Amino acid sequence: MDAQTGAIEALKTHPATTSLRRSLEIYYGDPQRERAMDRFYAHFIRAGDLVFDIGSHVGDHIGSFRRLGARVVAVEPQPLCTQAIRAIYAGDDQVSLVEGACGARAGNIQININSANPTVSTASRHFIEAADGAAGWEDEIWDSQIEVTSITLDALIGEYGVPTFVKIDVEGFEDEVLAGLHHPPRALSFEFTTIERGVAQRCLDRATALGFSSFNISLGDTMSLAFPEGMSAEGMAAHLVSLPHEVNSGDVYCVTG
Repeated sequence: MDAQTGAIEALKTHPATTSLRRSLEIYYGDPQRERAMDRFYAHFIRAGDLVFDIGSHVGDHIGSFRRLGARVVAVEPQPLCTQAIRAIYAGDDQVSLVEGACGARAGNIQININSANPTVSTASRHFIEAADGAAGWEDEIWDSQIEVTSITLDALIGEYGVPTFVKIDVEGFEDEVLAGLHHPPRALSFEFTTIERGVAQRCLDRATALGFSSFNISLGDTMSLAFPEGMSAEGMAAHLVSLPHEVNSGDVYCVTG
């Protein structure tokens, strides 16, 4: 057993981090999923690139970015998740962990924690309201809150440099994250959900203003693009509106040039 696997197994059984067990079992230890993720992100990332992982959760995307040879700046507000990232990537000086959240401005942000399902913890009250009563979200409960430091993408760029790729997965707060960006990377992705399509539209509007001109989509955790070629922001907006509620979520990929 290598050190990383050992750290993951220890996190699954430690009393302080057992709430992460489900996430750790889903996102680690599946070689087929890891290979698919690496093949997918190789379209956007090369060895030596700088990548920002905004909303790292338990850090499985960090693993893919590192296997592709990228340097990674990971931003995560949940203390249990940052504990897991520190343990899993201990000793890797190519991973920088920022404990906090990205937003439109510097300051503090309140995070609503879902203790039973930390992957959907969110800074967005609107997201929680949209989930209330929605099909597929009936059992989700945000049962506590923490206040964390907020940092903008521009500030991260000022400290670490301009990334090649930015992954944004922050449960309905993606538009606020993009509002803090004025120095666009070559490519970025933002998560969308079918309960908060307005957030995706605001993200598309912001991405267009930043100079992104080609858009594609990956549904769920398929690690594949839905279309052979990118489309316009208008075309992507129409596609997002047309998706059935049951799709639930996915990621929009934005490329400049």
